[in-house]
Amino acid sequence: MAIDVVKVEIKSVMDASGLEEFIRAKRFAADEVVAVIGKTEGNGGVNDFTRILSDQAFRNVLRNYGTRSEAEVKAIPMVWSGGCDGVITPHATVFARNGKTGPADTMRLAMGTAMSPQILPEDIGRPAMVEKVAEGVRLAMRDAGIADPKDVHYVQTKTPLLTIETIQEAHARGKDVFCEVHDSMGVSNGTTALGIGVALGEISMPRAEEICRNLNLYSSVASCSSGVELDCAQIVLLGNKAGAGGRYRIGHSVMRDALDIDGIYNAIRNAGLALPERPRAEDLGGKLVNCFMKCEADKSARLRGRRQIMLDDSDVHHHRHSKAAVGGVAAAAIGDPAVFVSVDAMHQGPHGGGPVIAIVDVGE
Repeated sequence: MAIDVVKVEIKSVMDASGLEEFIRAKRFAADEVVAVIGKTEGNGGVNDFTRILSDQAFRNVLRNYGTRSEAEVKAIPMVWSGGCDGVITPHATVFARNGKTGPADTMRLAMGTAMSPQILPEDIGRPAMVEKVAEGVRLAMRDAGIADPKDVHYVQTKTPLLTIETIQEAHARGKDVFCEVHDSMGVSNGTTALGIGVALGEISMPRAEEICRNLNLYSSVASCSSGVELDCAQIVLLGNKAGAGGRYRIGHSVMRDALDIDGIYNAIRNAGLALPERPRAEDLGGKLVNCFMKCEADKSARLRGRRQIMLDDSDVHHHRHSKAAVGGVAAAAIGDPAVFVSVDAMHQGPHGGGPVIAIVDVGE
């Protein structure tokens, strides 16, 4: 079953008119929408309510134009990443599944979703969470009909983080937790990425002392987010599958550091779009749907031998520095500021860099 993909701008905090326009134009039906991945304009922190507002707006459109029940619409994976620092434009990438198929020898975009077993507060940052995420990723592969891990190019997750209430609940059961509330977003993301890497054979099962410490361990296809709204890993897995049909292919690469524009173009090439040796945005020819990437400040506070101050800045958090910088590089590379850039990239791509995923239109 073919996957259709569109990118829509979010014009205000609760705007979902772009999704509504595609449904009204009969590009796809509301009941065919199977996932949404978007950037919202809040602070990107624990208390970023713009994610909730966008989630409500998009689900309202699907309820108003479709026939699915309240529970079915609520179950649609929607991953919202807060924070549009620098030039990043708030936007959403919408995935819809239709009944089309394609030639058995032609690889096209396929998608699977899954929910992991429940992740307890004491699991976060520990091998139990790695194992539970890996189990969920394998389920998502089966849902996508993808057998070879090498055909998986993007695993977007949303996992729980710690709150005062969940920490107290764990303590009441005689359990301790790995970290404090404000560290748990990065720890949850990093532990999840290791689970993705284990499931796809990118790395071996890490030892407990390596989790969130050995930064040489990473997944090249993981993009992990966390929040307070769930108690398991919500997984959206994308790859290429023979016979899937449709117009789209997906590929990936990594940025070795925050300035590695070649990593972006390599992901686009890996998706199936031919580019010259030294590409420009104009060479994409309107065939790129979107790029998805993770980034993080290098803990060495150096970039290509030059000193960096973002880790010392007490006024602006280093997440906002790195997101704005990589967002600018990405926008220049693809000629579009509506690009998905997310931070807290521990174990997601090489340290100081991050994964880059590209979806391109290669025709029927």
